[in-house]
Amino acid sequence: MKTGSLSSQIVRSMTAVAFGVTLFVVVTSYIFYYVAFKYFWSGEACEPTLLPTGPEWVWLGLTTMATLALAAAVASRLSRRILLPLNSVAGAIQRVAAGDLGARAAAGDRSLGEASRLADDFNALAGQLQRVTGEQAFWNAAIAHELRTPITILRGRLQGLAEGVFPPGEAQFRSLLAQVEALNRLVEDLRVVSLAENGHLDLQWQDTDLASEAEAVADIFRESARSAGQAIEVRAASVTVSCDPVRMRQALLALLENARVHASPGTVFIGGELIGERCSLYVEDSGPGIPAAAAGEVFLAFHRLNKDRKGSGLGLAVVAAIAHAHGGAAKYSASERGGGRFELHWPACRA
Repeated sequence: MKTGSLSSQIVRSMTAVAFGVTLFVVVTSYIFYYVAFKYFWSGEACEPTLLPTGPEWVWLGLTTMATLALAAAVASRLSRRILLPLNSVAGAIQRVAAGDLGARAAAGDRSLGEASRLADDFNALAGQLQRVTGEQAFWNAAIAHELRTPITILRGRLQGLAEGVFPPGEAQFRSLLAQVEALNRLVEDLRVVSLAENGHLDLQWQDTDLASEAEAVADIFRESARSAGQAIEVRAASVTVSCDPVRMRQALLALLENARVHASPGTVFIGGELIGERCSLYVEDSGPGIPAAAAGEVFLAFHRLNKDRKGSGLGLAVVAAIAHAHGGAAKYSASERGGGRFELHWPACRA
């Protein structure tokens, strides 16, 4: 047992308490009998004495030693039970500080509620730290991977132009501009998702006509949809809702781009409605849809059902981020036309 440790302090304190109680009982007993014999039992044959006899000294010594030994044993056992989770937490903290994020503390005897709860709380904190650190490492790797492609293309094209491999012309410059725009979209998507994750995505709330916004976005995207063999049809209701129209257009464009890349040729519907206290905006295609087992993961950042598909994997994550920033959510469901329905909904009344 280390000198000055909590365990030794508990043992010494319990022993001191036991000794003090024993001494108090002995002293007060002698005072009681002295007063009783002197004032109340004065007619008794024996005379009171304050000094213990030899056998009494032996008895007092043995009982005191037994009491102290019992107190020390109980205190030692109690201290071990108390210190097990505390020492485990301390050791786990040192391991986490050294970089072992998988370190966990042992709760020990759960009858000691506060000590075991301390270990449980530390384990929950360590688990959260491990999860966040893992996500950060994944995000760093994914961001580096997504940025590498457009930067590599830009570098190769610019180097080719500088060395005369590619003749300068409108086609080359438009190709470079397209890569810069793709890079800009990627950076903006990353910014939106990151701000939303931290609760710092600022919104400019306005009263907005849902049908007008849907028509405006459809007009912008029709040419891109036509290149994929798709036609856009707007079925949004003409209702006034409260939202950030710029962010809603961004979400709707992301849904249309997702349909252009993944959906089959055909008609893509843009819908919007106000039902009770909930607003909704959705894009519905005619196939092939998403397996039910993967429906809950499509709005995660950098998630792709098909790893060979192009795209950053951020489009639907941006949709979910914008929906959450509005106090709502994004969801996927199978459509009656055999395809998928990607929807974001939010409260009609701003909280």
